Amino acid sequence: MSGITVHGEKKLVLAAGRAHPELAQEIARELGTELLPIDAYDFANGEIYVRSAESVRGTDVFVLQAHPAPLNNWLMEQLIMVDSLKRASAKRITVVSPFYPYARQDKKGRGREPISARLVADLYKTAGANRIMSVDLHTSQIQGFFDGPVDHLMAIPLLADYIRTRVDGDNVTVVSPDTGRVRVAEQWAERLGGAPLAFVHKSRDLTVPNQAMSKTVVGQVQGRTCVLIDDMIDTGGTISGAVQVLKNAGAKDVIIAATHGVFSGPAAKRLAESGAREVVVTNTLPITAEKRFPQLTVLSIAPLIARAIREVFEDGSVTSLFDGQA
Repeated sequence: MSGITVHGEKKLVLAAGRAHPELAQEIARELGTELLPIDAYDFANGEIYVRSAESVRGTDVFVLQAHPAPLNNWLMEQLIMVDSLKRASAKRITVVSPFYPYARQDKKGRGREPISARLVADLYKTAGANRIMSVDLHTSQIQGFFDGPVDHLMAIPLLADYIRTRVDGDNVTVVSPDTGRVRVAEQWAERLGGAPLAFVHKSRDLTVPNQAMSKTVVGQVQGRTCVLIDDMIDTGGTISGAVQVLKNAGAKDVIIAATHGVFSGPAAKRLAESGAREVVVTNTLPITAEKRFPQLTVLSIAPLIARAIREVFEDGSVTSLFDGQA
C-alpha cells in the first residue's frame, strides 16, 4: 500500500496538506515512503473537503501541514484531515506543524487579549491529535499548552553548521534582536565556538502589529561579523532595523539567520536592501519566487523532521533532536 512503511507490526503513514507539497515530498523521500493519497478540494463557499483514498485503520499517521498565508485556511485543512483520519480508525495521529500557527499569541500582553496559541493546541486535541511536532516554537512555554507529548525540534544545528562555513570563527559575534532571545543566542554562541554575545535594545508599541523600533546595540560588534538570529522573519522591519543599528555601531558585516521565513508584504525588498551580506532561513514555510532575493539562502528542514518522525514511530528518543546533540 502506498504511503505506508511497516516496522514490526506497526504501520507508518505520512499524510500532507496542500500548503507546501515540496517539503512533504522531501520528507517522504527521507523516510523512504510515499505520501498517503488524499482527495482534497474546496467548495464554492470556501469549505474544505478531505478524504484519504486508502485505509488507515490501525496505522501511525503523521499529518504534515505548513502554515503560510492564508494561514487560517491551511490550519482548518489540517484540523479536518486529523478529524477524518481519527474517524477512519487511525491508531495514533501526530500533527506535524513546522511553523506553529498563532505562536506569537502565547500570552496576554494586555487585558482582554486571547491566548491563541493555546486555542490552536486545544483545536488539535479536539480534532483527534495525540501528539504535536514543531520546529523552533516562538516560546518554549507553548509545549505546555497541549495535553500530550510535544516534540520541539531545533533548527539551530542546521543553521549554525552552515553559518560556520560562511564566517571567520575568531571574529564572530552572535546578536539577539531583543533581550527575549538571549537564551537562544547562547545556544548559537556555543555552536559557533564560544562566540561573544550582543543584543539590540528595541521598543515596541503593543497596539501596532508588525512594528518595532530598533535603538541601540549592547555588546562587542566593532569590526566583527555579526550573526543576527531570530525564530521568524515576518515583514522584515525589525530585523532590517537591527542590521542598520549594527552597521552604525561598526559591525564589519551582518548575516541574518532565522528558522521561519514568513516574508509578508515588503519583507523581501527590505531584506534585500538592509545591508545584510546573507539571509539564511529554512523551508518550514514555502518561499515563492516573488519572496526570493539574491542574498537569500534556504536550507532544508526535511532531514530533521524525517529523523524525528522515524524516532517517534520506532519509539526511539527525540530528545537528541531537541538540542541537536547526538
